[in-house]
Amino acid sequence: MLDIRTFDQVQGGNVIYKALAHPLAAEAIGALYAQLAAAGPLALYDPDGIADALLALYPELPGLGGVFVHDVAKIGAARAGRTARALTELPASGAGAVLIAAFDAQRIAARITHLLPAGARLFTLDAARLPEAMLTNRGRYLDRLNFATNFAFFRDEDGLSTRLVSANYWAGYGAGAVRLWLRLFDAAGTPIATWEEPVPAGAGGIVIDSGELRARFGLPGFTGQLFLHAIGAAGHDVVKYALDTYGSANGPSLSCTHDANAWPSDRYAGLPAPRADERVVLWVQNSHAIPIPAGTLALDRIGAEQPVALDAEIGPFATRALDVSDLLPGLHWPAQIELRSGRHVVRPRYEVRRAERVRIAHMNVERADLVADPAIPRLPAQLGRGYLLPFPVLARRHFRTIVLPTPMAERQTSLPLRLDIFDAEGTLIAERFLGNLPRDHDLALDLDAVLADAALHEQGGHADLVYDFRDGGEADGWLHALLRYEHRGSGHAAESSFGAHMFNTVMTYRDEPQSYAGAPPGLSTRLFLKLGQGRRRSFSALIYPSSAPWHPRSATRLLLTDGTGAVLEEASLAIACSGSAMVWPHEIFGNAALERAGERGYVLIRDQTCRLFGYHGLMDEAGGFSLDHMFGF
Repeated sequence: MLDIRTFDQVQGGNVIYKALAHPLAAEAIGALYAQLAAAGPLALYDPDGIADALLALYPELPGLGGVFVHDVAKIGAARAGRTARALTELPASGAGAVLIAAFDAQRIAARITHLLPAGARLFTLDAARLPEAMLTNRGRYLDRLNFATNFAFFRDEDGLSTRLVSANYWAGYGAGAVRLWLRLFDAAGTPIATWEEPVPAGAGGIVIDSGELRARFGLPGFTGQLFLHAIGAAGHDVVKYALDTYGSANGPSLSCTHDANAWPSDRYAGLPAPRADERVVLWVQNSHAIPIPAGTLALDRIGAEQPVALDAEIGPFATRALDVSDLLPGLHWPAQIELRSGRHVVRPRYEVRRAERVRIAHMNVERADLVADPAIPRLPAQLGRGYLLPFPVLARRHFRTIVLPTPMAERQTSLPLRLDIFDAEGTLIAERFLGNLPRDHDLALDLDAVLADAALHEQGGHADLVYDFRDGGEADGWLHALLRYEHRGSGHAAESSFGAHMFNTVMTYRDEPQSYAGAPPGLSTRLFLKLGQGRRRSFSALIYPSSAPWHPRSATRLLLTDGTGAVLEEASLAIACSGSAMVWPHEIFGNAALERAGERGYVLIRDQTCRLFGYHGLMDEAGGFSLDHMFGF
């Protein structure tokens, strides 16, 4: 496993990791290492504890001898594979080169110049800084806004294309001019295009289409990953997006995924085993400039603790398709699979191939830091039902809705759950206690087995997964599920996965209800809804989940926004508490208004009275559709 710290729930993302892992930093560190090799034996001074991450991501540090620290408490500790020595021993080290493992290191360098061995050359990680023109805050290199980055699965071959859509949400946090620096890697990890895209001033839309890139740069077909870096960002240091995968020549395949998590994790979960008529392909994408060694990546059935390793190396920034049945033959739906990734990849995508249709979805971070919280079974009445995982129940005349609870923390051994189902007006129409499920359970519940024949037939509703401790069990608040939807006529399917939060109570517990900006409670909404694409209409299944009673109805505004960020039209919506609504932009605003908004237009969903949760996608008249949870800012 890579010895890197990427993200934790207390401190958030580790900027040092992003500074070292950036593709341009990788190139610069390669050049720096070449200089160090020519300078002779190397001493490493590690003032900020960066050395372990540096050596994990770039292990071929030439001629490394001693590692030196100034903190007497750290003398004798393991550091970068060496025993840390006192900085006062540096003059007698015989080093021909001294590397200070720090950025913005001018003042540090000035303090230790007199300690350099005779004739030694001094180097710092400032040699691996990004160009000044790419920095949002040029006065402080390790500012998180200098590294507003992310990866996207991207391809244009074999009849499938991808389309990334987002908006300049940084403008709402005071950003000035924003632009995107982008690098496209092919399957071998080779950069095949590097360019910049201007971002509209104001909250304008962003669209990057694989077919357009292929034509612009004269590229052959590709399947790889797109690295995105937002320059001039404010407020958020992650590039959020929705990614459509669609049939290039109006083929039947269509799916949508939410943005990747920008931070590598030890494990990921929520990968479904295939049905008998399916292939499930995991797309493994190396997020770093070093190979993933053979035997590092492994798949395991959740709860089995018998991981099977992939006996193949994956090159720097490379992409590999892994049929899960090659490592876990005979495993079928509804069994679940986890990926042990060794912190080499960001949130992976997987693909389900069934007949002529392909759909793509994502795995989620399996938390290593969580333990059961004994307070959750005894949460006070003011928090009502507490943690909720809301998801749409699409109109049953056309769709089946299936829910598969997914363990999403390494130490989750039980899932004590109940399902509450509501109609669009917020009336509880059914509930089902699912039991105290074990980690390796195989319960995939088709809601047809719970609902009466007429319930939610013409108009859908939504359901909440909630904790229910009547048969015991433990909880940690990290409740997840995989949600699968199947069109009864076409056979097309889509799936999404997400986790639970508390919703719409002014009382708080820890960091819940979460807020996109400021401290909890999160009682407002700002969601992004893309517009349609050709014959495919966009929609949102918008839910007003409620842990405890809140406003009887939402005061929701739908703002049709064009590609420059200008609001063209506005509509209002009043959703019942614990209710839901289907939002179709073409029905609300009309086709002419959507034409004026253009391909970069979108609908901003705002509500300052409650926190809504939504799923979005595209749908065509032939029964093709996509669905995943929306992103907010």
